[in-house]
Amino acid sequence: MNEPKDELFMGQALAAAESASDHDDVPVGAVVVLDGVVIGVGENRRESDQDPTAHAEIVAIREAVKTLPNWRLDGATVYVTLEPCLMCAGALLAARVSRVVIGATDEKAGAVGSRYNVLSDPRLLHEIEVTYGVMAKEASQQLSSFFEARR
Repeated sequence: MNEPKDELFMGQALAAAESASDHDDVPVGAVVVLDGVVIGVGENRRESDQDPTAHAEIVAIREAVKTLPNWRLDGATVYVTLEPCLMCAGALLAARVSRVVIGATDEKAGAVGSRYNVLSDPRLLHEIEVTYGVMAKEASQQLSSFFEARR
């Protein structure tokens, strides 16, 4: 279920995604929020950093934990413009994020319901609440425009 500030924070994730496309990375953005405060912002940086792990979620998590006394993001919500892949879903679990809010689904590589459902697997030690489809149209359009411009 959407919470009152979901669109506000997803809007910030969309802004981060836009800056990814400015350096020719696929426009994916993520924002980590704890107690109503943004503590981490990430954009896809795989191309600019030449780092296969520099997905938006990973970049945002790395920034967020620098603000805390430990690496655990208990109580945090991560807003991400595109459904996380397997690597990012694993990172969200490892960081102990409490909730993930997703813009667009990823039918090709999504690991939070489309291809796999990692965050809701009861065999794992931690489960994450997931909200789908917040500003999905805007997130999908941002990705479509990026790829259309490159064809």
